[in-house]
Amino acid sequence: MDINLGDVVETKKNHPCGSNKWTVVRIGMDIKIKCSGCGRIVMLDREKFQKRVKKIIGNIK
Repeated sequence: MDINLGDVVETKKNHPCGSNKWTVVRIGMDIKIKCSGCGRIVMLDREKFQKRVKKIIGNIK
């Protein structure tokens, strides 16, 4: 999976706020994503991130 900084991704499950769209904020050993609905920031390791992502929607740059 090719992920870039600023990509908007859709997850398989919704966040408790109701949104399932996230923006990639940091890429490295771990990936940091920000919820489009409430603004919460979550850090996941690459393996968990790739399991949870349904599709890459686009880039906000």
